[in-house]
Amino acid sequence: MRRKRKKNKNMKKQFSFFLAVSMAMLVLYVIFQFAIPANPAKGPEEIWIAPGTTFRQAAEMLKQKGYIGDAGLFVLVARLTGADKSLRAGYYDLNGGMQPWFIFQMLKNGRMLKNLVTIVEGDSLLEVKQKLLEKNIMSAADFDRLATDKAFLAKLHIDAPSLEGYLYPATYSFPKGDPPELVFTTMVDRLMQEYNGPLQARAQEEGLNLNSVLTMASIVEREAVKDSERPVIAAVFYNRLKMGMPLQSDPTAVYGIKPFCEGVTSEDLKSCTKYNTYKIKGLPPGPIDSPGVKSIKAALYPAKVHYLYFESNYDGTHTFSDTYQQHEIAILNARAELKEKQDALINGEDATTTTKIKEAADGKASDGNQADKNR
Repeated sequence: MRRKRKKNKNMKKQFSFFLAVSMAMLVLYVIFQFAIPANPAKGPEEIWIAPGTTFRQAAEMLKQKGYIGDAGLFVLVARLTGADKSLRAGYYDLNGGMQPWFIFQMLKNGRMLKNLVTIVEGDSLLEVKQKLLEKNIMSAADFDRLATDKAFLAKLHIDAPSLEGYLYPATYSFPKGDPPELVFTTMVDRLMQEYNGPLQARAQEEGLNLNSVLTMASIVEREAVKDSERPVIAAVFYNRLKMGMPLQSDPTAVYGIKPFCEGVTSEDLKSCTKYNTYKIKGLPPGPIDSPGVKSIKAALYPAKVHYLYFESNYDGTHTFSDTYQQHEIAILNARAELKEKQDALINGEDATTTTKIKEAADGKASDGNQADKNR
């Protein structure tokens, strides 16, 4: 009996030892598989995880490409941690020197390659397009196709000729490979986050739809330099609308013809387009750029003034007038002051002053108004 008990005790010790050794080997194996790079000599590569790819499929692909050694273990750990349910499609920047555990964390947390792009207030749809193309976020063909696609616009609840004005100015981080539809949807969603409940309620109170608000805001965005003047400039345009006067906003004359940065000439004001407010009455059919929230608020909360005209002071500010006679005086005063500054250059002003005055004369520091007699 004693011998049997001793034998059982020895068997238990042996089993415990075997179990401990097995566990140790298993732990070492897991550590080896996750801590040691599978192929240190392998160079960097962008790996594409397609939409709908399962974690097992991704693991098998990584094993085939030499980034991990045990796909089954990779999948097991993913299931235990819930990572198998959070795999995101996109491009991942990998290299053979990475620890498989680091690669696992990349997949688990969705750390794919991303493209940063900044849309600034006043960017036109053409300028937005150029920025997205430069960052390889989408192709020109996709941009052109979706920007005016009626079905796509309707899906985004946009009642306008195009996406112009609806792509909110901000800095975006788009995962490489994101579908163009998702890129545009993200930008429009950002607009709607800014155009929140109180602003929507204000628009309804004023009888304005979103397209009208953004159209007015986009004109204010191009005309204003100082934030304090945005509500006043909006008020000028609303006052003109109430009196049946054309808006006569210079930026609308070149919209769709040439970049705003090239300025506006007297010939540009004669262009016959649906957006030229020297030729049409009322608002254009849609925005002319991407307005920021300050211009949107100005369009919804214009200043309570009776001005009908404004003239650039060539320093970012404007002189506002109730009557055309006052406006003419403002024009003469602004031009006389500009000439005085230009004449002072001859007597030896510094280079900084010279540059500022030259920019002002070129219309870069003002609204570049070319139709003083009509506005």
